[in-house]
Amino acid sequence: MALASRLPPLILLLLLLFLFLTLGISGVHSSTTLSPSAAMQSLAQKRKPAMDSELPFTAHFFPQQLDHFTFRPKAYHVFYQKYLINSTYWDQGPVHTAPIFVYTGNEGNIEWFAANTGFMLDIAPKFKALLVFIEHRFYGESMPFGNDSYESAEELGYLTSTQALADYAILIRSLKKNLSAEASPVVVFGGSYGGMLAAWFRLKYPHITIGALASSAPILQFDHIVPWSSFYDGVSQDFKDESINCFEVIKDSWDELMVVGAKKGGMLELTKTFRACKKLQSVYSVRDWLWTAFVYTAMIDYPTPANFLMPLPAYPVKEMCRIIDGFPAGEDILIKVFSAASLYYNYSSTNSCFDIENGSDPHGLHGWDWQACTEMVMPMTSSNESMFPPSTYDYKEFGDQCMTKYEVRPRPHWITTEYGGNKIELVLKRFGSNIIFSNGMRDPWSRGGVLKNISSSIIALVTPLGAHHLDFRAATKDDPKWLKEQRETEVKIIQGWIDQYYEDLRK
Repeated sequence: MALASRLPPLILLLLLLFLFLTLGISGVHSSTTLSPSAAMQSLAQKRKPAMDSELPFTAHFFPQQLDHFTFRPKAYHVFYQKYLINSTYWDQGPVHTAPIFVYTGNEGNIEWFAANTGFMLDIAPKFKALLVFIEHRFYGESMPFGNDSYESAEELGYLTSTQALADYAILIRSLKKNLSAEASPVVVFGGSYGGMLAAWFRLKYPHITIGALASSAPILQFDHIVPWSSFYDGVSQDFKDESINCFEVIKDSWDELMVVGAKKGGMLELTKTFRACKKLQSVYSVRDWLWTAFVYTAMIDYPTPANFLMPLPAYPVKEMCRIIDGFPAGEDILIKVFSAASLYYNYSSTNSCFDIENGSDPHGLHGWDWQACTEMVMPMTSSNESMFPPSTYDYKEFGDQCMTKYEVRPRPHWITTEYGGNKIELVLKRFGSNIIFSNGMRDPWSRGGVLKNISSSIIALVTPLGAHHLDFRAATKDDPKWLKEQRETEVKIIQGWIDQYYEDLRK
């Protein structure tokens, strides 16, 4: 998930997340191309389903309405929303009753999330499930106005979570009808922002989905529900748990960076120290480069090697601290933090230099800035106990920045008005059901997640050593026992939802 605050912008993925990823899907999965629905025949002629050579899915495009909540002429503008399908394990026959597992897409292209949610592929054979990954509007190829989708607030105004949830509902209903699957139960899955959407979808559309697995979903990271410093305190705690010296070196490096950058010839010195491909112009670009490495490494502190945001070894926070602690005490502090950050940016040793001031956006995440400037307002600060420089957050100042960039002002309390969040344990136990909130405490986003059971059917699965939607990664032989048990628990709960659905259907 992208970070929205005055603090340095972090290029996700990822958060993203999300997204979030190549998590390494285990096993070989074939794929069957489904026939386009009757409502999509003209579209099928225009854009034929495509198969990604590396993913066991077929790609399709659904004619989606632009605005689900007004009846103005522009509301009926149609754009083509991308979704991916794997029907390899789905029950055969003219009428389907086996479940449909739907991934509620995040802030990025949908292939990224499909490639990194191997858990759904792993469990599909057990449930004989159809897998569907739906791309979020304004991301990937699902651009309502093509190349002009980001031109102004007039176009971007249709990029909201409520519109996205309505997209998912309409697409799912159409699929079920046109695939003769009206009796198939639907379970939604999502990680990070996608996890927030999955949980909200279950609450908003309980007639369409029987349950939701929301992994690393910080639905409480709004208003004053959790301390604003919780995210960066979480990142800092990960490093402190590995090594106090490592924590202190990173904490002291920010002041040193500013001192060197301010002196005569300092930027040239930093260019050499950080092996920049071009002479650095701003010390803040170096700060952001380091900041991103430490934050994302904490998020994806996985127990096995991964290629989520970057190729990384198992337990990368431990490896970063091992690098820092391996230097003699008198070594230049900036050399230490550069070497640690290089683990994130260059673990595969393919970079001879670093393009520090021109970061790329390979997964198409740029729409998150708009979302952060409108409804996804998650205040973040850095406390004195953090390893990052102390910082504050001011709604007005952030709103002024958004006004300058987009000519809109954030609605900081809209998410909690629309979906709730305050006193969630009292509210959801009265009407909600069938939601799993899974969180790993190594993930700093977990501080904004649901960490305690709310009812017998709204379950919090919390793993002390888990990281950002780790449970959604494909299973490997090296997975620790606790991770295997977590996934087994999730499967058992989902099986219970489905069994109850079929039992109710027979009555």
